Amino acid sequence: MTAVLAPGSTQPSTKQALGVHFAGLGRSFGSSTDRRTVLRDVTVEVRPGEILAILGTSGCGKSTLLRAAAGLDVPDSGEVLIDGTPVTGIDERCAVAFQEPRLLPWHTLQANVAIGLPKSSSASAGKAKVLELLKLVGLDTFAKHRPREVSGGMAQRTSLARALARNPGVLLLDEPFGALDALTRIKMQDLLLDIHRAQPTTVLLVTHDVDEALQLADRILVLGRGEGDEAGSTVSELVTVPGSRPRDRNSADLGTLRSSLLSLLGVTGH
Repeated sequence: MTAVLAPGSTQPSTKQALGVHFAGLGRSFGSSTDRRTVLRDVTVEVRPGEILAILGTSGCGKSTLLRAAAGLDVPDSGEVLIDGTPVTGIDERCAVAFQEPRLLPWHTLQANVAIGLPKSSSASAGKAKVLELLKLVGLDTFAKHRPREVSGGMAQRTSLARALARNPGVLLLDEPFGALDALTRIKMQDLLLDIHRAQPTTVLLVTHDVDEALQLADRILVLGRGEGDEAGSTVSELVTVPGSRPRDRNSADLGTLRSSLLSLLGVTGH
């Protein structure tokens, strides 16, 4: 469903990639007597138009970081700025795609994508935009199908098209390909790069897959936890991925970086 804007939220229509700045972000959960710190003093500048992958072990706060950028979660300390403006509520300069497509089963794919359109869109312009996006993700001939009539990969492509319908300056992807089989996942990675070339935007991608991060990202942010629940996760490493996209998956440079990233994530014996 279309998000309801909170007081103080902004709803501009944008067609340009926007920078994101996490400034000293902190977030904890639980009661006053049983508090668990998830994020601690996370500071990173995401450049307009880049793809930043976010890696970390389960429970380290990757999704919390994304939710803070979207205005879906309020940090305890610090702030998130988009294009220099603090995020104070759900901000429609951002669009989010989750691991599950979250499509409305009674709607066609075309109608599901249309849900993402800005409220200011006219009927004719909105319909044209939806059909353009369905063609971009290779689903223009399936516009009248319902989610139950298409594959998981096609449903996820519809979810991406819905997110792009808003003309977001920032695209937030939370494990968007995690539930797909290996071959479909590779195809979706290639599709994301095609989309990024056709409709430039800033992308923050949460993933557990080191190889996916190496294929897609300009830079990779690794979140690492300190000792104990009170420590929380902060920036462990911020690395630049060498080479232009599309990258050779068998590149020796990527293999060396892959080993380093796995070590940072505590994976040994690889």
